[in-house]
Amino acid sequence: MANYEYKARDKSGKLLQGVMEAGSEMAVAGKLEKTGYITIAIVPARAKRQLNNLFDRYQRVKFSDLNIFTRLLFTLNKAGLPVLSSLNAIKAQTENPVLKDAIEQIMRDIEGGAKLSGALEKYPHIFNTLYVNMVKSGEVSGKLTAVLERLITLGEREEATRLSIQAAMRYPLIVVGAMIIGFMVLITLVVPRFENLYNQFTAELPLPTRMLLGLNYLITHFWWAILIGIGLTGFFLVKFLDTAQGRRRWDDLKLKLPVVGPLFLKLTMSRFCRITGTLLASGVPILQVLDLGSESAGNVIISGNIDNIKKSVNEGKGMSEPMKASGIFPPVVIQMVAAGEETGQLESLLLHVSDYYDSQVDYMIKNLVSLIEPVLILVLGSAVAFLALGIFMPMWDLINVFKGGKN
Repeated sequence: MANYEYKARDKSGKLLQGVMEAGSEMAVAGKLEKTGYITIAIVPARAKRQLNNLFDRYQRVKFSDLNIFTRLLFTLNKAGLPVLSSLNAIKAQTENPVLKDAIEQIMRDIEGGAKLSGALEKYPHIFNTLYVNMVKSGEVSGKLTAVLERLITLGEREEATRLSIQAAMRYPLIVVGAMIIGFMVLITLVVPRFENLYNQFTAELPLPTRMLLGLNYLITHFWWAILIGIGLTGFFLVKFLDTAQGRRRWDDLKLKLPVVGPLFLKLTMSRFCRITGTLLASGVPILQVLDLGSESAGNVIISGNIDNIKKSVNEGKGMSEPMKASGIFPPVVIQMVAAGEETGQLESLLLHVSDYYDSQVDYMIKNLVSLIEPVLILVLGSAVAFLALGIFMPMWDLINVFKGGKN
């Protein structure tokens, strides 16, 4: 498969041009003819255009842009507009260039006979597997409008949670950043001014003072080595986290961290319950639901347990027993799943559990600063005490020497 640039005219004579992926120029011409276009020219895509397409593939589309796209598509679809007309109207209002180009290509694919889900599937960096499969289920069941409405709920809830966490973490990050800057200023500017005074001491300097002077020497003489060391550490850490073992250790650590560990668990449980309940309500088969739930869990520890649940369901057993055996899922989730399996209302009960966890997450995020504040005060107080002792302890010793001399 390769990319080909084409120029064609529609029945009204309007000139159209773009890029199409196909096996040959004849295949491109065939697709254009099927849609009623008159082919003018087809040439292999230029290397620059292919490079731009490759670059666009890794550019990001914001959560807000995707949510606006979904809401507009839902509104226009509910109003009875055809998919192509809806996409054309959305493209005119879209400001993000990556999303705009994707919509344009999606329209071409649909004109060529592809379904909406198949056209979306070509852009995994914009529309993830969950999104595509939900659209596909809506097309199969004839309930695309209802599925789009559920996608809006999922997307806007995810965006609201991210924004809340960012807002809650802003204050701690500002405090930590100010503390680091202040520490660096004192080490590089203040400590050297006292160094000449400290050199007059015949006795050994206190340990905090010697540590400050050592830090000053390292930063002023070996700053380049420190930067290289930080860069290499970051590089190897990223590489390690890219491995299966590294990702597993990191995800396990996230669940065990104080304060934020319970928040991560509640977030993951809320996402799992909402996605599972939404997909089941959309008519997606249970095994496929669990596959998608495992992919979107965002934590390999929990994903592994969801895979065990899938094996149990595939063997004709229920979901509640492997959940209980995992030790990860809280009792409220297990009880709701067991009740849902007995009553046949699993999707509605899971959505109720998700609402419960959403309220818990909102409460924890609102109180996140008050939970982290004691740790910040302890760290900040320790740093200030260390600096104060390092700078003033020799002065106190010098004052005592002067007092002893006068006596």
